[in-house]
Amino acid sequence: MTWPTAPKRYICIDLGDKRTGLAVGDAATNIVSPLKVLEVPINHDRGEALLSALAEAIAAHGAAEVVVGLPLIKHDQEGPRAKMVRAFIDRLRPRLTPQPPFHFHDETLSTAAADWSMSRSGMTRGEKKLRRDALAAAVILRDFLASIGSSTSHEEHGGISATDSPPAKSAPPSPI
Repeated sequence: MTWPTAPKRYICIDLGDKRTGLAVGDAATNIVSPLKVLEVPINHDRGEALLSALAEAIAAHGAAEVVVGLPLIKHDQEGPRAKMVRAFIDRLRPRLTPQPPFHFHDETLSTAAADWSMSRSGMTRGEKKLRRDALAAAVILRDFLASIGSSTSHEEHGGISATDSPPAKSAPPSPI
């Protein structure tokens, strides 16, 4: 008797100046869950504290692949913020052993979708603030998984790999 293989686990990073949201999920079940928010400013200690926290989270959750929200501007172009995200992720890669594949995915409207999903939750403004970035990461990861369908190869489906240009804009992300 052979046992089924475990589904490929993904972790998603929604990189922010003050807070960074994390979510986990897998392509086999399409179940995505907000994980946590790292309250580590990106510029604290030249980013070293956040890089360490991200490397630790990726290792702790056994992520086979990493999805990173990429902030695109008008007409799916990469602006200064997207370039900063790519440069920061380039600093993260050597800290991971083994190095998982990284995928960049359009994060447009992910925070708005997270806000919408919490709008009638009864949470206070402060409680929402603590969860917003992890929920945004979950929106990004859910949209990424939907874009790859049941295939395990993201590049076959027009996603943004570590070196690709942005894909055509799809419909705004729906709330989780």
